[in-house]
Amino acid sequence: MQLTEKHQVQSNEISPPQPTSDQPLRRPSGNIFLVGMMGAGKTTVGKLLAKQLGKKFIDSDEEIQKRTGVTVPHIFDVEGEAGFRQREVAVIHDLVQLNDIVLATGGGAILSEANRSVLRNNGTVVYLKSTVHDLWIRTRNDRNRPLLQTANPQATLKMLYEQRDPIYSALADVVVHTGKRGAHNLVLSFYQKLNRTTY
Repeated sequence: MQLTEKHQVQSNEISPPQPTSDQPLRRPSGNIFLVGMMGAGKTTVGKLLAKQLGKKFIDSDEEIQKRTGVTVPHIFDVEGEAGFRQREVAVIHDLVQLNDIVLATGGGAILSEANRSVLRNNGTVVYLKSTVHDLWIRTRNDRNRPLLQTANPQATLKMLYEQRDPIYSALADVVVHTGKRGAHNLVLSFYQKLNRTTY
């Protein structure tokens, strides 16, 4: 079975960008991009943050599903992770052209240099950072996480975290530790960390 809207993009690569010192917050379009592991709360926090700031919330995975008419797990089944990542690059490239949005990206979006570049240059990147334990508690019963459908999903989650955490950290303008805090408390952290600029 072939899905529609094939996109030819460069291959993913996973070497993290080098962080720079005294890097100013970038918000040329008023956009906020949320990055982080699956289960970090990007969608929940993103919706609340968008409402509080009067911005439009968009979830990149949901946008991919709208464009293809099928679920993310189905895309993984038919095209594999590589096929899904190609679609993800194309969707994120389109979405970052908008203004005044809060975008929740998929956990693996930052593996692509193309994605990192457009996120870095079109808004403020916020890393929702959680511990592996907390992420496991939140995702262990979720069957819509294709990468965790393995013989040992907890070990897979740990491996993904160790691979991706340095990339999230290097890319982010702001890091917010989620811990046991609720969404409203996390949004307050955003205000405190971003109070130098008016959106």
